[in-house]
Amino acid sequence: MSVVRCAPALPDVRLPEPLPWGRRVLKHPRLMQSNRLALLVLMVNVLCALRGHWWNDVAVLALVAQVNFTVGILVRQQFVVNWLSRCVMKAPKSWPLRLRWALAKGYHLGGLHVGGAACGTLWFLALTVVATGRVGSTLLLVYYLQALVLLAIVITARPSARAKRHDLFERVHRFGGWGLSLLFWIGAVLLADERRGTAPLLEALAGTPTVWVLMLTTISSLVPWLMLRRIPIDVVRPSSHVALVRAGRSRPMAGSARAIARHPLQQWHSFAVIPTPGEPGFRMTVSRAGDWTSDFIDNPPTHVWVRGVATAGMANYGTVFRRVVYLVTGSGIGPVLAHVLAARVPHKLVWVTRDPVKTYGQELVDEILSAQPDALIWDTDANGKPDMVKLAYSAYEESGAEAVICVSNRKLTWSVVHGLERLGIPALGPIWDS
Repeated sequence: MSVVRCAPALPDVRLPEPLPWGRRVLKHPRLMQSNRLALLVLMVNVLCALRGHWWNDVAVLALVAQVNFTVGILVRQQFVVNWLSRCVMKAPKSWPLRLRWALAKGYHLGGLHVGGAACGTLWFLALTVVATGRVGSTLLLVYYLQALVLLAIVITARPSARAKRHDLFERVHRFGGWGLSLLFWIGAVLLADERRGTAPLLEALAGTPTVWVLMLTTISSLVPWLMLRRIPIDVVRPSSHVALVRAGRSRPMAGSARAIARHPLQQWHSFAVIPTPGEPGFRMTVSRAGDWTSDFIDNPPTHVWVRGVATAGMANYGTVFRRVVYLVTGSGIGPVLAHVLAARVPHKLVWVTRDPVKTYGQELVDEILSAQPDALIWDTDANGKPDMVKLAYSAYEESGAEAVICVSNRKLTWSVVHGLERLGIPALGPIWDS
């Protein structure tokens, strides 16, 4: 199969009337589910603060802060993410569309990570203030160091700072997180030692709730690193824009993503994994989008590091719908190709990209068309850039789909998701919250 099916000119598409103002405002990106969940965590903490009479108790403040951090960490733990995804994917398609639409937003649970981390930081800053003059100088120094590291993590994790200086964010997040784990344990031991009286230290630690919560957090963080390994890869470069990677012997869940690194202590980048039908291992599509990916394409390694397990991607949540439209641009084909090949849900693929054969190679294009002969491939070199909302709605109407899943750059993804949901059409897309 050597002919690429390109789209004709986009017909005149009339969009339906938007939802009433009250429902439409809830679809705004500022009020997306992840932001609502972060706000929910904040509200719960505010209520706890208003109803509590324990502000002067250092041990209780430490426990409340640690519980918030644990919520933020566990919701990002790989096995927890996969378990939540599988729970949503089992939802019966006979359930009302409104309910399945809400379940499909399960990947927004990262809002709990943001809320837990932010509230935990605020509680710990309060702890530091309350502890001043009430605990030993060594413990107080540990608390001040923790407060400084927490502030550094929060400041560099702001969306604007993360986008401009992603490498700095990643280093501060990783090494700061490891440092905090050590400092939390030191602080917990010192506080228990100060308050144990005549009891043995181990007995005092066993009777401290914060220690047990901290143990859960530590184990959760360690598990992926205990599964760290170096694997061989093969890299094919159909063009200077993209590298197609083959790796591993295991077959991850279709639609999952895996982080890889050239060195375990340096940058980690996540890419969608694409199982090869009938063959072991998986594939990845690495597109030129920065210094790391550019170097990967220009100087491909023979091995990469992986840790933990592949985690369920956003598009997995789309399996709760009876039929979907996959609307992707460029290398966005990577995250949805596994779903196209697995065909777990009836779908219509719309791929908007520059000359697909020249950019991604005839083999990949043929594989897509073999899996879905009626896929709509819009060659922007030949047809120009379409109105993505109208293109999505046209495919949605024509295919009788229940939802649209869009994978593109941040600006375009959010404009399509917001543009469709304000019309009452379920839409999913990445939210760049990692």
